[in-house]
Amino acid sequence: MDSLSRHEDYGQESLDESQLVTNPIEQFRNWLVSAEEAGIYEPNAFVLSTVTSANTPSSRTVLLKGVEDNGFVFFTNFSSRKGQAIEQNPHVSAVFGWYSIYRQVLIEGTVERVSERDSEEYFHSRPHESQVAAWSSRQSEPIESRSMLDERFGEALKRFDGQVVPKPDYWGGYRIVPSRIEFWKGRSNRMHDRIAFARTLEAENWKVTRLQP
Repeated sequence: MDSLSRHEDYGQESLDESQLVTNPIEQFRNWLVSAEEAGIYEPNAFVLSTVTSANTPSSRTVLLKGVEDNGFVFFTNFSSRKGQAIEQNPHVSAVFGWYSIYRQVLIEGTVERVSERDSEEYFHSRPHESQVAAWSSRQSEPIESRSMLDERFGEALKRFDGQVVPKPDYWGGYRIVPSRIEFWKGRSNRMHDRIAFARTLEAENWKVTRLQP
């Protein structure tokens, strides 16, 4: 396992407060575009961490599907492990790791459901088979075998053949409303740049703070 002893030099390209726009969500948009232009695979993938009411943490990778003025949108099964955790405790964190360009964004905030209309619109924009999959899998529940899962999917494909697939009631979108967004830029000698934007729910403006690496 050579990676455990490797020491990579992240370079001297800096991240200065003057390089960032005053709205961190707009700054995130800029960095996402840069990640796309750099050819990063699935640049909209992020690690979502949740905590249940019993203080049990869990993390998983999901795909960002919207950047709005008031938050970050993703879609999932409400009955999944993450959906159940969110219903118990709406506080979450998200990490976007664009490591090949030495950038990372950390987001903390609370989650709310998007409108049913928005969920319907996105669901019907998905490929037909992805829509069918939402009816085939009881996300996060145990299953005896892969063949049983494939059988369910095949049955659902026949059921909805040539038809509009309705959105299941248990499927839809969430919006992460951020209270803190941190931009990280890798530097040589582990002297990284970290700039955090934070606000309370009552505050309209973001407070900008440079953090030690």
